[in-house]
Amino acid sequence: MKLGDSGEARVRGYLYVLGRSLRSFLPVDVVRDALSELESHLRERIEQTDPEPDERRALEQGLGELGSPLRVAQAYSAEMTLEEAVATGGFAATARALWQGATTQFVGFCAALALLAGYLIGIGFLAVALIKPVLPRNTGLIVIDGVPRGFGVYAQLGDGIEVWGGYWIIPMALVLGLAVLVVTHRSARWMLAWRRRRARTWTHGGVLSSPAA
Repeated sequence: MKLGDSGEARVRGYLYVLGRSLRSFLPVDVVRDALSELESHLRERIEQTDPEPDERRALEQGLGELGSPLRVAQAYSAEMTLEEAVATGGFAATARALWQGATTQFVGFCAALALLAGYLIGIGFLAVALIKPVLPRNTGLIVIDGVPRGFGVYAQLGDGIEVWGGYWIIPMALVLGLAVLVVTHRSARWMLAWRRRRARTWTHGGVLSSPAA
């Protein structure tokens, strides 16, 4: 279908709103290439659309099947975020992908919460290793009335409250902290890769395909 002036104006308006929507999710330097790719896909679909019974109705049907500009921008940015996180494994990219999943899906929220706990536990062990030389008497295994109650730093020692553990706590906490962080980050990458396979994906040319089996 070849567009007339009114149809071309409708497409330009759609692309304008799409560009504005993309700027809400993607860096400015990425928006131009993203918009160019999506415009190419849009015009390809329009060319393949039957103009019957009239151009306006056929065009609106095609745009409706593609989705609103906001929906397309969200789907495209989500795909790019997942691709970056899975491909690079960088902490910042992984964090963005986890946050995106947590704000859009209940399962994603639960997974992000569990992974956040893992990251915090790992950081906690590393913090213990750093604090032990500064507060050696207050850092280690916290024992209250003879019962171990935790591992970390206890500021106020008193009757029945003891902290066990010498400087061997430092290498142990370092090893545990690094191990927990590595396992958590690998779990995050595995979860994102699984989500990437299950998600609706933008294939070459911007075609929104069906979920993977």
